Amino acid sequence: MEKFETLTGIAAPLPIINVDTDMIIPKQFLKTIKRSGLGVNLFDEMRYDDDGKEVPDFVLNQPAYRDAEILVAGDNFGCGSSREHAPWAIKDFGIRCVIAPSFADIFFNNCFKNGILPIPLPQEQVDILMKDAEKGANARMTVDLEKQEITTSDGQIIKFEVDSFRKHCLLNGLDDIGLTMEKAAAIDSFEAEAAQSRPWV
Repeated sequence: MEKFETLTGIAAPLPIINVDTDMIIPKQFLKTIKRSGLGVNLFDEMRYDDDGKEVPDFVLNQPAYRDAEILVAGDNFGCGSSREHAPWAIKDFGIRCVIAPSFADIFFNNCFKNGILPIPLPQEQVDILMKDAEKGANARMTVDLEKQEITTSDGQIIKFEVDSFRKHCLLNGLDDIGLTMEKAAAIDSFEAEAAQSRPWV
């Protein structure tokens, strides 16, 4: 998994509450088990019309936000079903950080497992970041995971909290497999000892 240390990028504003996982990646795109290729269908029903053409007014279709790496969203982001394809699509589009007043629990957990940093903040702080994101291509925020700070385009600093274990995993690029492989030497030692003491197994 790619490490998350410091991210400086364009922030896109999505001031919609209760964005559920079906809005993030509709059910017809869940046939794949590959994590790549889903970014083009992120927010599919909002990004495209019935003929498959881009909806010009949707934020990620606007020239200023096509390369957004940060998303500032409304309350209860990622609610609905538990589909892991939702963070896959967000990551594949290029977004590494989502900021909102609150997140659905399963989506929140899945983000960390896929190298995305979800940051819950009080509504008044999200409002500050939303306004900053509305500046367009000039809205380049910096998210520093080590310092646990967000710096707006005009230099305002907002602190955030993150679980220490999840922080460690993101900083070191460790998903569940990576965490297991950290213990590879201990696992090998245990298996060698078990083979000697119980050769019949």
